[in-house]
Amino acid sequence: MYRLLTKLIILLVISLILGACSGTRAFKNQSPTIERNEVYEAGRLSKNNPVNFIITTPSNKKFLGIPVGKILYETAHPDPKGQFEKWLKKKKNRQKRLEKWISQKQIDALSTYGEKFNAWLKKTGEPPAVLDSTAVEVSKKRIVQYYKNLGYYDVEVISNTEEIESQKLVLKYQIQPNKKYLIDYITAAIESSQLERLYVENREDQIIQEGAPFEINKFEEERERLFLLFRNNGIYNFQQNSIQFTAAIDSTGKDLKIPVTIRIEDIQQRINDTLVKIPYTQFKIKDIDVYIDNLDSETSLSQFTDSLAFKDITLFSKGALKYRPKAIHSGISIQLEDLYSDEDRNLTYRYFTNLKNFKYPSINYTPIAGEKEALKATILLTPRERFSLGFDLDLSHSNIQDFGIGLGGGLGIRNVFRGAELLEVNLKNTLGASRDIAQSGDQFFNLFELGADVKLSVPRLLLPFSKKDWIPPTMAPKTELILGTSLQENIGLDKQFFKGTYQFDWQPKERKRIQFKWIDLEFVNNRNLSNYFNVYRNSYDRLNRIALDYNTDPNSLDSSGNLVIPEGTSQFIAAVLNNETPLDIEDEAFKTVNTVKERLDRLTANNLILGSSFSMNFNSQESIFDNTFYQLRWKLDWVGTLLNQFLKTINSNQNELGQNILGGVSPSQYIKTELDYIKHWSLGRERVFAFHAFTGIALPFGNATNIPFARSYFSGGANDNRAWKAYKLGPGISSNINEFNEANFKLAFNLEYRFPITGPLKGGLFIDLGNVWNLWDDIEDPKMKFEGLEDLSEIAIGSGFGLRYDFDFFVFRFDTGFKTYNPALPLEQRWWAEYNFKNAVFNIGINYPF
Repeated sequence: MYRLLTKLIILLVISLILGACSGTRAFKNQSPTIERNEVYEAGRLSKNNPVNFIITTPSNKKFLGIPVGKILYETAHPDPKGQFEKWLKKKKNRQKRLEKWISQKQIDALSTYGEKFNAWLKKTGEPPAVLDSTAVEVSKKRIVQYYKNLGYYDVEVISNTEEIESQKLVLKYQIQPNKKYLIDYITAAIESSQLERLYVENREDQIIQEGAPFEINKFEEERERLFLLFRNNGIYNFQQNSIQFTAAIDSTGKDLKIPVTIRIEDIQQRINDTLVKIPYTQFKIKDIDVYIDNLDSETSLSQFTDSLAFKDITLFSKGALKYRPKAIHSGISIQLEDLYSDEDRNLTYRYFTNLKNFKYPSINYTPIAGEKEALKATILLTPRERFSLGFDLDLSHSNIQDFGIGLGGGLGIRNVFRGAELLEVNLKNTLGASRDIAQSGDQFFNLFELGADVKLSVPRLLLPFSKKDWIPPTMAPKTELILGTSLQENIGLDKQFFKGTYQFDWQPKERKRIQFKWIDLEFVNNRNLSNYFNVYRNSYDRLNRIALDYNTDPNSLDSSGNLVIPEGTSQFIAAVLNNETPLDIEDEAFKTVNTVKERLDRLTANNLILGSSFSMNFNSQESIFDNTFYQLRWKLDWVGTLLNQFLKTINSNQNELGQNILGGVSPSQYIKTELDYIKHWSLGRERVFAFHAFTGIALPFGNATNIPFARSYFSGGANDNRAWKAYKLGPGISSNINEFNEANFKLAFNLEYRFPITGPLKGGLFIDLGNVWNLWDDIEDPKMKFEGLEDLSEIAIGSGFGLRYDFDFFVFRFDTGFKTYNPALPLEQRWWAEYNFKNAVFNIGINYPF
């Protein structure tokens, strides 16, 4: 079987190479190709002119100066099946020998593989950018129209080519815009008196202005402004095509000012084969009906047998209503006696969609017969299934486990308390295998983790002892109560983890979101403390090297002369710190042992974290296709103050450090704030320059001298400084002395240029800067501390490149980072000393890092 597989692979490679070589000869372009386009405006080269996006004569995309897509396309053969047959029959007995070696079916399979490979080359590749006179003329017409849209009605465009080498051309577009036309005066001809009144009252917001350039996009913006103005002020049937702009251009070109008329005609309606104009008028909401039940094409509203009047709405259902009327009413922004408004309609859509209790709602308006300018609003709500069940399975590998398999499940229950709530219960069980765990029986799965959490989501703010709605439903308020726990076996220190969260979330504006965690509780219980030095090997190695010279107790060593874990390590640390060895407090080795002990105490200490947090998120991105936007996130945590004040008040127990303790645990106390900023600029077709900046600081005080490990900062990794692995950079200029290097102050900056290579394959060039330091905590090593602005010279710099494959629903990312400036090295060696593939770090990620 192995020999047969080898033969097939060899034959496949040979056939593909033969086909590719022949394809290159057959598909090789012989016509002149466009090396690049150059756009000149008024005689000057304009590299960033927007017309580059609309011309239809693009050059072939290049990666590092190489037209990869063009090469792939030209590598394909126009007739791969015929080429394979030709190769097969080229030698007299080749086919017979192959039939003896492998079967005819396998020979046919080789031919099919060749055809599929050629098809992939064509699909992934890019046809040569051949000079096409028709495409050039189309581009010139587009350029003319583009400049006319900007007010240059006398624009002239010519094109020419320059040969830079054999069969390679530079295509030049010469643009002479000439003078720009301006808006002279604006008059309005509006047939409806109500529309005219609205127009006059809001004229100060008009986008087109007298004396401004005559730009088409401004007229489109003005059309949209008027449309929204009328639709949000009662004109429910207003149509955008009722707005017309007329302009009179002086054909002589002497007068460059254009008078504009805004013409808005009444709506036309056919009555008895006659078109009749009906004036636009403002309509008010006079009736609101809500139908709640499963709806389909065969459902008739007459089937809703039960009705209930609540405030200003009427609720209809088939049988008893399953929702509290207030839960439905509070989300309806449409109000009786209000003018019709598209905005109120959209807010109502958003509210019921965000509930996750209903399918996309339907909202219809109909004039009420016999009443003048009156509308009836009908809202149709189709509940989702009350129960939903899901499962997930994942396989994993890490530095802790050689192989892991995770099985999880989730149960969702909607409308738990008849208020459109959502209750979610999730379970996750992971089994893993590790050769590093010594366990009797030598079973394969020797790592275990079990976790569960329960989350209740309520579509309003639940504040104790308050019935008032502090945040209106239009801001999509939500309260979440979360309880979770997890348990580990044979994983590090075998942590038990508990969490409890009581948080509020709302959206005051479309692109602004606020979250307030009123109660943020976390408890971490480390159960397997004796395994510490098996997990943190760097600390053990540092301690063991000192013990080789200064240990005086042979009972703490194994047969190889190394410290036994945990008895030997504990005995040696105690001996050093109790002055039972030749070391004294001034010795560097003594200080190292003391540092190891302090880190052991920090990482094995149980953590009780109870506090609150507030965060705001701004996002200007309009859609996933918007490549020019910014995101800003600010967060503030205030942890432990109230709890420790309470413990002081009741005179609780204290430990040997004078810290308050609760159940044997010293509650954490710190303040933490973060600022995260992302900005993207579009530089052309699929070309984006991305910038990311992050700063965060967590300062312990009161009952604490450091912050919990889980809330600290680290640097490095696939989404940070990619020239270092996660937790392997810093703090400061310390040289990666711990397995997990972390601190309480972080700066990070990232710059990345993203560009297309061919088809779904993209490229990226990046520069990452950043580091972590200790600030105002219990770390005394000056190498790890931030002591002033001069320590900004310790910011590490990494640079590199990456390849990304776009699968449409996610992006697979492979980045290579090089240490460009390593602050941990001696000053004279920091730049470029490790800029090579030997010290490169390879990162795999899903989607872009920022």
